[in-house]
Amino acid sequence: MIKKDPPGMPVKVAPNVPFMQDGEATTVPHRAMTRPSGNTKAPQPDLSSRIGLSLDQERDNTLENISENISLQTNPSRYRHWQIEKDGQEMRIFMDVNPDHPLKDGYELKLNSYDLGVDIELADIVRRLRFEHPEITSLVVSSAHEQVFCAGANIHMLGVSSHAWKVNFCKFTNETRCELEDWASQADVATVCAITGPCAGGGYELALACEEIWLVDDGNSAVSLPETPLLGVLPGTGGLTRLVDKRKVRRDRADVFCTLAEGFKGKKAVQWGLVDAIAPKSKFNDTLAAHLVSHREQRPGRADRTGITLNEIPFVDEDNTRKYSTLHVEYDNARRTAQLVIQVPSAEGAPDSAEAIHAAGDQFWPLLFARELEDAILDLRVNRHDTGLVLLKTKGQLEDIKAWDQILIDHQGDWLVDQITHLLSHVIQRVERTSCSFFALIEGDSCFGGTMLELALACDRQYMLDEDGIEVQRSPINEGILPMTTGITRQACRLLGEVELLESCLGKFDRMDASEAEEMGLITEALDEFDYEDMVPVAIDERVSLSPDSLTGMEANLRFSGPENTKSKVFGRLSAWQNWIFIRPNATGPNGALTLYGRPERPEFAWDRV
Repeated sequence: MIKKDPPGMPVKVAPNVPFMQDGEATTVPHRAMTRPSGNTKAPQPDLSSRIGLSLDQERDNTLENISENISLQTNPSRYRHWQIEKDGQEMRIFMDVNPDHPLKDGYELKLNSYDLGVDIELADIVRRLRFEHPEITSLVVSSAHEQVFCAGANIHMLGVSSHAWKVNFCKFTNETRCELEDWASQADVATVCAITGPCAGGGYELALACEEIWLVDDGNSAVSLPETPLLGVLPGTGGLTRLVDKRKVRRDRADVFCTLAEGFKGKKAVQWGLVDAIAPKSKFNDTLAAHLVSHREQRPGRADRTGITLNEIPFVDEDNTRKYSTLHVEYDNARRTAQLVIQVPSAEGAPDSAEAIHAAGDQFWPLLFARELEDAILDLRVNRHDTGLVLLKTKGQLEDIKAWDQILIDHQGDWLVDQITHLLSHVIQRVERTSCSFFALIEGDSCFGGTMLELALACDRQYMLDEDGIEVQRSPINEGILPMTTGITRQACRLLGEVELLESCLGKFDRMDASEAEEMGLITEALDEFDYEDMVPVAIDERVSLSPDSLTGMEANLRFSGPENTKSKVFGRLSAWQNWIFIRPNATGPNGALTLYGRPERPEFAWDRV
């Protein structure tokens, strides 16, 4: 288990741990490369070893019953499941899941299968690649096991998980793969998945998140998405969507592939577009190495870049309040609400050059804020299931948030500033994908401008007190620098039917009082002092009285109006269907396929198509 310090104690900040220097590796010598010797054919792994418990068993052993909260923070010195090698401008990460160290006792992580703990480490790797290694030109994702690449999500873990845990697990793994794709695109890094051994389910979904997929042609290694034929569920970590939307595999071929448990090997995998290249075992590593040289030559001019170190994020958690340096979250458990209050500091003396920003490192306020907000949101998702509504507030001056935003705008093109901006976008998108209601309360001492206004627009409602001196302010940051998951601005999403109003806002960055903000479509309601005191508490009480399930579905549909893209389909369409299937008897009933997987009994299906 990844443990957090006891409540009331500040989290100790780990000393700076360099992620990876040239020529260094976290691997032990005999597993430094997945380079099998000889012509011995590796035995086909028995995927039935990932047997899950019946979903009507061990209800007292669910992951929600862990006595301590789960921390989503880690660092390289604490990795148990990944090995890392760096060779000049090439980075290699090897999946090497330790079966004896699951996030929770009660199951083994066999055959490189993964649970949330494995993916927390992968997410940390991707984040450190973003900020600590701007010089790299390629990333290779591989396995440290000769017999198997990855058998996917651990079925035993799913068997002892509640529905809520499975949903949050899939959401987090989806976001990790999306950040891998986003970082590779934004930083122009070639990502290659080198598959040696069977690659099933979530393992292939990780491969699909890479730009290229290479498969060793040894008669044993194969790619597959066996969830439907074996488990009665879906490849819920983006597999179906990336197969047809990203790789453009024909729908009829995708249909065959997703219902064939053993998947495809070698030439047919290439012919059907499931992988990009194959090579025999004897030539695989050399051929791939030559290919990586071409990627490096296509990406000159970054060898001298120096990254920054991401330190652990300290916080204090006591008396139902989680405190960071830039924000705090106060939980009212009886009311099932939380107040998330962001403190925007003065911009006086803020870094005014790229060199100064780099020198500030992870203490540069926009980066520090983004990381702390993300940690707070992930804690809300994983550890605070009963919270139904978050009330977003800000404290500070509009001129200060405007100045912080202007620093980011003025230094666009600097690799670090660009990555900070992309991280801010990623974190605000995480807010929108969180199964919780959000209301922005714009009151005295608020500073909802620019980035803070963008956060307000990510909320389900915005209530603004109509009093002198209380204002909001748009900035260039609101015109596409921090897009939604769908790629459009939040204001465009709000004003789909009011194109003229949207166009009239563009380029206008004056302060607006409550009446003007309401007229421009930036807030839900402008309320005078008496109405604010009467109506806002009523709206809060009404919200937390509604069905959490229906609210989650309603919000997921209303928040993402407008065009779709691959990511929005993964988090919307695919996730919604997977979450529905997870509670259907054909999957998780006493005789469902997921329940009986690995047992001699065959599942019994209700044959009606719903």
